Amino acid sequence: MRNYCRGALVSVFVFVAVLMAALMHAGWNAVVKVGLDRTSTLLLLVLSQILLSVVLLPFFPLPAFTAWPWLLASSAIHTLYKLLLMQAYRHGDLSQVYPLARGTAPLIVAVISLLILGENFTPLKTLAIVCIGLGVCLMSLRGGAAGRMPPKAFAFALGTALCTASYTLVDGLGARVSGSPSGYIFVTSIIDGLFTCAVVFFMRGPQAFAAVAPAWRSGFAAGAMALVSYWVVIWAFTQAPIALVAALRETSVLFAILIAAFFIKERVGAGRIMAAGVIALGVVLMRL
Repeated sequence: MRNYCRGALVSVFVFVAVLMAALMHAGWNAVVKVGLDRTSTLLLLVLSQILLSVVLLPFFPLPAFTAWPWLLASSAIHTLYKLLLMQAYRHGDLSQVYPLARGTAPLIVAVISLLILGENFTPLKTLAIVCIGLGVCLMSLRGGAAGRMPPKAFAFALGTALCTASYTLVDGLGARVSGSPSGYIFVTSIIDGLFTCAVVFFMRGPQAFAAVAPAWRSGFAAGAMALVSYWVVIWAFTQAPIALVAALRETSVLFAILIAAFFIKERVGAGRIMAAGVIALGVVLMRL
């Protein structure tokens, strides 16, 4: 009985922690209102995360040597993810691209986890994953400013989703063998950030770094929230099935809609309310 109660408490703690991480993920997206283009905003975020990771890393053990192949692969995939996401935003609306890029990822992770990693889910947990994934995807079906989602935007968004699913699986497995989930996330953030800085430098030159300086306060706050959010997720991968954590993390879209409606005062249509309800149903099913 004692072990059961302890397991239940850990399960509840992981559930609440990942929901808070999802809230922070939505929060840093709302904080980034700094008047920069997306490439500059991305650069500002990774610079903040590099700085924070360098400061925090000495207080935690380094990841085990066996985790480094996963760590390097994760850094490369994260960088590719950002590049594809920027391309998707060039061709489509944020409200179309973001939900599609995020919503299909947990479904991909669930299938791979089931077929390759051997993780098993109850029918109720499977339904929860499907509800969250479909609810997020439903939010991308509303027409943007350009009407239907352009084919290029759709293709880049799906490519982004594949990257999201890939780094989720890689990080889940890497964190488990690292012996130090905290060390894993900080080293990954540093390497991924350096990769991203190199790409931006190649694209725009040194002036790109000077351009973001005036917005460093907002960028630092958003970068801190983004880092802590994924820090919690990395830890959760070591405590619960990867697919369940991945699905629960995507409730960030639900929190983003609530923030938009109640704090930014954006209009939220009936379609989005229905999609939010489907996501909320998935969250409830996850805990039954």
